[in-house]
Amino acid sequence: MTIRTYCTLAAAIFALIALLQSIRIVMDWSVTLNGVDVPFWVSWIVVTVAGALSFVGFRPAMRS
Repeated sequence: MTIRTYCTLAAAIFALIALLQSIRIVMDWSVTLNGVDVPFWVSWIVVTVAGALSFVGFRPAMRS
């Protein structure tokens, strides 16, 4: 596996995570872990971090 392929795969996974968390926010889905409700501000943090990691991962794939 080349570095370009690895970066693209990792970036796609992070983009998927950011997308699913965004859908959670828009659709108002609740998440409960071990009996504790996860607040929506946690999803905003995950969207930001996963989106940034996806952007950083796609950059090497875009370079020629």
